[in-house]
Amino acid sequence: MQEGRLTALRLTERFLERVEAYDRSGPRLNAVLEVNPELREIAEALDRERASSGSRGPLHGIPILLKDNIATADRLHTSAGSLALKDCVAPRDAFLVTKLREAGAVILGKANMTEWANFLTTNMPAGYSSRGGQVKNPYGESLSPGGSSSGSAVAVAADLCTVAVGTETSGSILSPANWNSIVGVKPTLGLISRSGIVPIAASQDTAGPFGRTVADAAILLGAMAGVDPADRATRASRRHARRDYTESLSPRGLERVRVGVPRAVFFERLSPAEAPVIDIALRALAGVGATLVDPADIATAREVTDFRSDVMLYEFKRDLNRYLQELGDASPIRSIRELIRFNEARPREMLRHGQVLLLAAQSTSGLRTETYRRSRAEDLRLSRTDGIDQVMARERLDALIFPGWSGAPIGAKAGYPSVIVPAGYTAEGVPIGLTFLGRAWSEPTLLRLAQAFEGATRLRRPPPSVAPGLAAASL
Repeated sequence: MQEGRLTALRLTERFLERVEAYDRSGPRLNAVLEVNPELREIAEALDRERASSGSRGPLHGIPILLKDNIATADRLHTSAGSLALKDCVAPRDAFLVTKLREAGAVILGKANMTEWANFLTTNMPAGYSSRGGQVKNPYGESLSPGGSSSGSAVAVAADLCTVAVGTETSGSILSPANWNSIVGVKPTLGLISRSGIVPIAASQDTAGPFGRTVADAAILLGAMAGVDPADRATRASRRHARRDYTESLSPRGLERVRVGVPRAVFFERLSPAEAPVIDIALRALAGVGATLVDPADIATAREVTDFRSDVMLYEFKRDLNRYLQELGDASPIRSIRELIRFNEARPREMLRHGQVLLLAAQSTSGLRTETYRRSRAEDLRLSRTDGIDQVMARERLDALIFPGWSGAPIGAKAGYPSVIVPAGYTAEGVPIGLTFLGRAWSEPTLLRLAQAFEGATRLRRPPPSVAPGLAAASL
């Protein structure tokens, strides 16, 4: 694009061709809910701007998919995967979308997801939504696509877009990145604004990037980070957010760093097929200069591995009710109570897997209750004070590493960042990643370590169900 050999319009059209070939037909990945009807006009305008006044930066003219819980004030809908909001056009862009548009990104469309970000019921299949159906993993139809940012991750893995945006409350970026052999970044709480994103729990929610390389994910992270007056949590990022996280990257980034291996609980759950893959990855880390502190066990590991807690139920009721009310006339649903009734009136479409979590959230009685306050304090103690902070200080660690996405719950409850990168495949071809986790605002360190591991191993391979994509698809 810098040399004039590729335009934003042509790149956009190439991705649309792949969406048609692999998402609508072929393996029918079902990752893309809808395509932006104004796509070509936007790309053409950005091409004219590049020709007349130059590029805005590395995202200028780059097509990006957004998870369907991220609001866009255009002709796309924002439904969180639910038929209840299938006709909802948001009154304003999410703050991160405004930043992406300012960076010159082309909003390609909305990606399918686990309905209500997997907070509708307790047995919802990962990647299933009433509006979009079931997302499929391009590495094998029998494999999970991961949840809840399933469509965003599958689209990146199958080269239906360059990069994509997902969201995470507890595992919803790290899980699909793991299952689809791509890079995912779950940032520090408050690095990226949540305003305009369908919520679950303000104490854990964040958006984050997916890419096929660490560098691509780092570029997208920098474009979305920043202070939003509408999200108080972002105030803390003023001294920490960076516009360009690629400045932190180095091929020698693992030299002279101390990386902890929390064997207890997290490594115990590896299957016999996965364990050799992770053992090889650990040897690779040591081989490029990292000091492995093994074991570096987390004292609270057995107490902090549950994905859901009372905190999420209480905050979901408050936060989703607030979001739905702010939609005004754009939404026929104004509260969780109305959503429950909508679902009950359409059991065949809406209640294939029930709505246990919606009902449980509706039954809560506010954030001033002792149950909520005690649960929140306990989450922070187990994840931070007596958990991550303790072991990292004791062993003088730069990061902790986890097999796959097993470290998601502890990082989510702490509000701490993680970066997952492909670590290899089992003998049957099942992907598995390696997660680097650190304390708040340590994204530069984690990205540097992840890219050094990526560069030393080059383990990622394209999924077998789709043909190789555009050779210049990396940022």
